[in-house]
Amino acid sequence: MSKLLYVQASPTPSRSFSIAVAQAFLKAYRAKNPGDEVRVVDLFNTDLPAFDGFTLQAKYAILHGKPHTAQEKAAWQAVESVVADFKSADKFLFAVPMWNFGLPYKLKHYLDVIIQPGYTFSYSPAEGFKGLVTGKPVAVVYARGGAYAPGTVAEAMDMQKKYLELLLGFMGFKDIRNIVVEPTLMGGPETAAAKRAEAVALAEKIAKEF
Repeated sequence: MSKLLYVQASPTPSRSFSIAVAQAFLKAYRAKNPGDEVRVVDLFNTDLPAFDGFTLQAKYAILHGKPHTAQEKAAWQAVESVVADFKSADKFLFAVPMWNFGLPYKLKHYLDVIIQPGYTFSYSPAEGFKGLVTGKPVAVVYARGGAYAPGTVAEAMDMQKKYLELLLGFMGFKDIRNIVVEPTLMGGPETAAAKRAEAVALAEKIAKEF
């Protein structure tokens, strides 16, 4: 039995294109893998540790090879808990809307918590940076109101997909399967519905092979 971690980064489930497509993925995935565990992390209803104070001091202690104080250790345990939950999964699914050409702040917060030296990446003078989350597939549903296709002028404004792909690769992910639904606004309701249907079909196909 495998564990799939579904990270939901939209606060509007009823109107979210990324969530709708991710739910289609999950339905097809569960039908194909009924014995697998699916854990949902709804970021807008998840209490993530603040990355300041003793938590930040704890990270710098690790970077400089110093022991944690009692306060730093207690603060760092909250970070370790989130990282352990993330790394316990065998497969991953993200539902990500575009906000101001980038990621929702809750997803950025989550990534800032889990991307830690010695946990999801390492560094050595000989090897440089090395991702530690390896051999696991990840599917990402991206939704955006405009269109940012490769080769277009708008492509340069896409700091959503490019940034998340960079961070996933930094952690060691190589099997990254992208599902993009665009435009959800600029082309009008009919275009949005057609693009959503295309994305759902692709999501279902990927889920059956995931």
